[in-house]
Amino acid sequence: MSETATPAKTEKKRAINRLKSMYPLRNLVQQDYVNTLQASNEGKPTVWSMLNYWEGDLPLKAMGLNIVYPENYATLLAASGAAEPFLDASDSDGFPTHMCGYGRSTIGYSYRMMKENNGKIPPDAPLGGMAKPALLLGSGIICDARFKWFQALARYFDAPEWCLEMPMMATFEGTEPDIEDYQVKFLTREIKDFIEFLEKLLKKKMDWAKLEELIDLATRIHETTWQIGEARKAIPGPMHSTDFWSSMPPALFFAGDMNVSLKLYQDMLAEVRERVKNKESGINFPERYRLIFAELPPWHSLKFFDNLAEKGWNFVFESFGYHNTRPLDLSKVSDPCEKLARFSRNFWFNVFPDAKKDGISNPVVETYLKIARGFKADGFFMHPLISCRAASCSLRTIQHFEQDKLDIPSLWVEGDIIDKRVFNPQEVLAKAEAFEQTMDHYRTVRKSKGLDW
Repeated sequence: MSETATPAKTEKKRAINRLKSMYPLRNLVQQDYVNTLQASNEGKPTVWSMLNYWEGDLPLKAMGLNIVYPENYATLLAASGAAEPFLDASDSDGFPTHMCGYGRSTIGYSYRMMKENNGKIPPDAPLGGMAKPALLLGSGIICDARFKWFQALARYFDAPEWCLEMPMMATFEGTEPDIEDYQVKFLTREIKDFIEFLEKLLKKKMDWAKLEELIDLATRIHETTWQIGEARKAIPGPMHSTDFWSSMPPALFFAGDMNVSLKLYQDMLAEVRERVKNKESGINFPERYRLIFAELPPWHSLKFFDNLAEKGWNFVFESFGYHNTRPLDLSKVSDPCEKLARFSRNFWFNVFPDAKKDGISNPVVETYLKIARGFKADGFFMHPLISCRAASCSLRTIQHFEQDKLDIPSLWVEGDIIDKRVFNPQEVLAKAEAFEQTMDHYRTVRKSKGLDW
């Protein structure tokens, strides 16, 4: 090299060790938006569906309908930095700023489509946007905003709206004698009513063989993703939370071709197991602390986790509501509607027997205790949201139980899932510096009490 030659630039090491198998799963969902838009342009109806824990997704797919998920699309708006005009549009139409960020985004999207663009997709919508819906499928699961949100959307569109229900209750009510039979009958009736509604709306009959096939595929996808979750307990944690959030939609919504999803999740399971075998971490820095993120992430600032990875913070688990549980054996259930009812119910009620045994009335608290023990967590990253009471109201109780029973401390960081104007990364980094001393202290306390981490 001559004395005047410019030295080659050294490429900065990526903080998070991304799984190669994550990318095709993320692309699958993005391509699904493009495909649905193309199908709409060809005259095929589009359904806007809320996350319904699978009561409605599989019947819609078995009827051959194209589905998009506004909650998931809201995360794309936030992640691409495009959310603000849609949030402002919702505010301008009179909806409160403290309402659910997913709801604000899609209400703003609908407002701009129908009142500003004469029914056309807003030009700044990522991935070409969502086509105008022919049907709105809402859900009463989790919170009041979800129940009313799609009713509000129906004001903008000349489209019918259907709402599916799920019994939501605390541990002791949910373990009363005969409650399971009652719930299964209720959910089976919900699904049958919905299918009858679809048959009348579309003037065609349900393809029951197709529905059975999809339930079987759904079971296999959930079994595979559950195994990925189990493999993530290894030390060092082989899969970072950002990879989970980027790859979860095909299992959470059953977006895209489910046969393709199953194959891609099998590839991910193989890659995660290979990392476990080789003791390869989900971050490219030594794992100093194992963190659990509760509950919904700041979709607009996922790059922020790079800063924490550089400090050796490995987020080994996150967002329990996005994780599948191990499926039940449904081989002896002949009615596909009952089979789907039991499949859906299992997500919410599988932890109830353990919660009852431990005397914990809030099953979410029991879930996080099991996660913290299983993953040997050093700390919790609590993300309370003024715009989501459902995801925030249990956090303080979770904090107390984790601290009292397992001596695991929590870092509190207020923010929002969609609106980046209320999230301050620099403030979080300053808090993180001090929180490391807290985690170090409680690591010593746990060992003095005989815990093995």
